[in-house]
Amino acid sequence: MFLANYQQDYSPVGDSLGLSSIVAILPLLVLFVLLGVVRMKAWLASLISLVVAVALAVAVYSMPVADALNSGLLGAAFGFFPIMWIVINAIWIYNLTVETGHFDVLRRSFASISDDQRVQAIIIAFSFGALMEALAGFGTPVAISAVMLIALGFKPLKAATVALVANTAPVAFGAIAVPITTLAGVTGLPVDDLGAMVGRQTPILALFVPLALVFIVDGRRGLRQTWPPAVVCGVSFAVFQYLSSNFWSVPLADIVAALASALAVLVFTRLWHAEETYQESDEDEGLDGDLDDSDGGSRRPRTPGGEPATGRDESADSQVLTRARADADRDFHDSPLDVFKAYAPYLAIIVVFVLATRVPAITGKPPTGVGATGTGLESVTHIVNWPGLHILKANGDPVATTFKLNYLSAAGSLLLIAGLISMVLIQVGPRRALRAYGRTLDQLKFAVLTVMLVLGLGYIMNESGQTTTLGLWVAGAGGAFAFLSPILGWLGVAVTGSDTSSNSLFGALQITAAHQAGLSPTLMAAANSSGGVLGKMISPQNLAIAAAAVGFEGREGILFRRVIVWSVVFMLFMCVLVYLQSTPVLDWMVVDTPATAP
Repeated sequence: MFLANYQQDYSPVGDSLGLSSIVAILPLLVLFVLLGVVRMKAWLASLISLVVAVALAVAVYSMPVADALNSGLLGAAFGFFPIMWIVINAIWIYNLTVETGHFDVLRRSFASISDDQRVQAIIIAFSFGALMEALAGFGTPVAISAVMLIALGFKPLKAATVALVANTAPVAFGAIAVPITTLAGVTGLPVDDLGAMVGRQTPILALFVPLALVFIVDGRRGLRQTWPPAVVCGVSFAVFQYLSSNFWSVPLADIVAALASALAVLVFTRLWHAEETYQESDEDEGLDGDLDDSDGGSRRPRTPGGEPATGRDESADSQVLTRARADADRDFHDSPLDVFKAYAPYLAIIVVFVLATRVPAITGKPPTGVGATGTGLESVTHIVNWPGLHILKANGDPVATTFKLNYLSAAGSLLLIAGLISMVLIQVGPRRALRAYGRTLDQLKFAVLTVMLVLGLGYIMNESGQTTTLGLWVAGAGGAFAFLSPILGWLGVAVTGSDTSSNSLFGALQITAAHQAGLSPTLMAAANSSGGVLGKMISPQNLAIAAAAVGFEGREGILFRRVIVWSVVFMLFMCVLVYLQSTPVLDWMVVDTPATAP
């Protein structure tokens, strides 16, 4: 039976790339306006934007309706597996620890490092979150960090904001550096060179992120009082992420950096204390959650021994519960066995991921294409052609429309295995674990729907050619493309919620534009990944995950407004850095990769 192929046209409006770009960007504008201005629920905003994308694909890009809808189905399937499959199992493990009381032990363990929530935000959202990003990625660190911060007394929306902003610098090396290896696959550039180049960009960003977290928690006063541990955290993370990515191991860069930064802050806070400690007030955040949180907390001066002083302050009446919990935590001493059980699930995650990704006999080799077989964990992996979808690029080359079913090697499956091991370690029976899994699915139902809709939107834009239209238009900037290059990555992650997907989408385009403009292909490809990490906090996927984690489904628009400025400011910073790296000012930082053909 003959199957017609849809061939992409990147300039369907008047044969003009500029005019076509104005049309192609409409689904994204609709999405961001509905989220940030109209304050619509993320799943509904995503659905409306998806409808707009389908309409443009059919009416402007002449894509058959069946192909447009089928592209959306492929994206939705990818949104569930592997992305939400990861988040579901990560949150399930967290829920197991909550149900058994081990999460309280973990909370007390982190609280024992510092009773100052500004410091806790650095350790949990940045260092611990980076470790979760290194192991699982795809929204896991945002969800786990946010709920952990709430358990320590943070307001829900502030906890979500802190978790989202913190999930930046580690993202490019997340999930054992999957974004980098994906980028290498689509560009043909060496993994080590790309990892080293990204490792000369994101560590500079890491210097400032902990300072931003302190500012979010307690404003300028918090920045004045707790900049030392923020600097220690940022510097230690940056140094070890650079060293690992350039000299040791690209896949382990975030693990090494996360552990190093946590240890550095732990040691530093044993020798240093802020003049006064800070705790969130128990006042409500208001209907829209837009109150200035930085003025609502309780600050108590410390005694010469470093303990918070007793006595009342201006917000004491609103602090009774928070202080009582903090005092109870200080007076409660968990046994070493309880502490071990609290950390056991995360140790299990580390062990499972290290064995599954670093031991060749277990890892095996994935299948090379449709119908091929792999070895090790990849022996049950299948790559299939997505039924009924046949897309050609403008030059006639086929667009890959395959779907990978890596049942055992997927990060979500590895988390499920780690969860089963955790059941034994923390002594949870099958019936109890199944109930917890059911509650997890109920908790994440709207997040799952949102992510599937957003990925459907992204795939419709990709397969119809709308995304490539935008990319080619930006790539036409010539030498100025060095400044604009990170914006492509930022845009890709904002749409898909994944640095991996963004690298798949724009990686080859980056090196083509680099050759046309006489720029370093390695620099431009790396800029796509480094710029992309800053779009993660505004992606509807991550916003939905964060809102669901803190129990504020439907208020993703509030989170969007809270993080959009940080996203844009950091993105512009990355644009300037990449541009300077393309000039004699900082070209000594660029990895020297042998020339490749465009």
